[in-house]
Amino acid sequence: MKETEVPPGEEQPAGTGRQRAVMVAMPGLMLAMLLAMLDNMILGTAMPRIVGELGGLNHLSWVVTAYVLGTTISTPIWGKLGDLYGRKPTFLASIAIFTITSALCGMAGIDLLGGPENGMVQLIGFRALQGLGAGGLMVNAMALIGDLVPPRERGHYQGIMAAMMSVAMIAGPLLGGFITDSLDWRWAFFINLPLGVIAFVIMTITLKLPRVRTKQRIDWFGAALLSVGITALVLVTTWGGTEYDWGSPTILGLLGLSVVTLALFVVVERRTAEPIMPLGLFRNRNFTLITVIGFLLGFSMFGAINFLPLYQQTVQGASATESGLLMLPMMATAMAVSLFVGRAVTKTGRYKIYPVIGGVVMTVGTFLLSLQTVNTSVWTTGLYVAVLGLGMGFLMQMTMLIAQNSVDHRYLGVASSTSTFFRSIGGSVGVSLFGAIFNSRLADGIAERLGSSGAHLAEGGARLDPAAVQALPPQVRTGFLESLVGALSGVFGWAILFAAVVPVLAAFVVEVPLRTELGDAKPDGQADGKTDGTGTDPEPAVAAKD
Repeated sequence: MKETEVPPGEEQPAGTGRQRAVMVAMPGLMLAMLLAMLDNMILGTAMPRIVGELGGLNHLSWVVTAYVLGTTISTPIWGKLGDLYGRKPTFLASIAIFTITSALCGMAGIDLLGGPENGMVQLIGFRALQGLGAGGLMVNAMALIGDLVPPRERGHYQGIMAAMMSVAMIAGPLLGGFITDSLDWRWAFFINLPLGVIAFVIMTITLKLPRVRTKQRIDWFGAALLSVGITALVLVTTWGGTEYDWGSPTILGLLGLSVVTLALFVVVERRTAEPIMPLGLFRNRNFTLITVIGFLLGFSMFGAINFLPLYQQTVQGASATESGLLMLPMMATAMAVSLFVGRAVTKTGRYKIYPVIGGVVMTVGTFLLSLQTVNTSVWTTGLYVAVLGLGMGFLMQMTMLIAQNSVDHRYLGVASSTSTFFRSIGGSVGVSLFGAIFNSRLADGIAERLGSSGAHLAEGGARLDPAAVQALPPQVRTGFLESLVGALSGVFGWAILFAAVVPVLAAFVVEVPLRTELGDAKPDGQADGKTDGTGTDPEPAVAAKD
């Protein structure tokens, strides 16, 4: 079992002293979150310049896929490492890994490393390593809030973190455009170096936590099985319907590998002394419900939003930078609502209503986006995405807060990483499924409206850039745009179905009172001595004390 050593002067602060400690550490936490969120947003606008210098257009998608894989497979491991060996050292390690690998990404293709000939391969490898660090930044930042702040006060600070995520999503494309136009593309990575060093120094000096020593060892075999299974699943969702047909041997083989390794993972986790993802957590009804809600949130939100820039640039004629600005209403409303909900939860201690409201509003926003036509104005689209942002603001921080409040403090890191993990997987699966729906409906729409004259567009229409679309003959362009809008409406139509499940599941969450002190959770549904009404005994593995 773990032994906790609290050196003199590092006792857990309480009351006003605790608030002071949190506010001192908050700049470092926010900066770390900014690092993880900003990097991918900046890179999108720099990719054409990177391909132009390093070549390897056929490997372009791997620059993103490698990062997603690194982040996804490392998320549960970082959470467990923090639980076993302490949050501060694991957080500092993730900052160091992310910063060093950012420098390596910026150096890809230089003469010292072999020149541009191998530059794209180097960049993909360094991006995978960078993703390993990014997974630790996200999970540890959220878990550290849980270490420093009781659940009752946590909503306020998690609202600030959610607002920082919105800022990163707004600033990323704009900063990426500036770097691409005014500086070398390598600064898309080098900008992380001073930010990473500052975050490392701030957290080293300001973060005061008990030192944790443990004789337990991390379940590396289970971690390996989970990594292989999730890697195979992400590749299925990334390649299916694009690089390979869904029924191809490659996709079916990867799917089989994923099923087998994940099944073995479940067997191993049930038998190991210190599992990387304790399956007993899922016997807690609130934890299971909020994990599924997080998956659906990632599925419907990221899967659908991924197609908005395509509509704005191709149909509404916005530039890449303008497309980023047109997302501002969504981010602004999400940020404002996150801050409001955080303060409200801290003040009242009530939280169940917010994911219900968020699910309903997100469903309405998705429905409105499905109504867009070729003639929809940018102002109307801005109103629709603002409604979607309202729903996101009610949901983003609540999934993490409820997950953390549902488990004992010793499982805080695992709860945080599992919540982040399933949201990430939901986004990956959503993008893939909606991409397949979009391509299929686009091809059908072109065949119906343009017939044989649009055969070449049906094969590669989704890859046409806005300038190429504008260069099409007027009649062909009109038919193509109508087909594209019809395909996008289909995507949002499917997203409505998944978004509508969120408020239904949220209605079954049991509002266990938020703890006002740092410590262990009561068993599921046993707040104030009451049961959750299921007629089952609480899960002892979750409620047990060290």
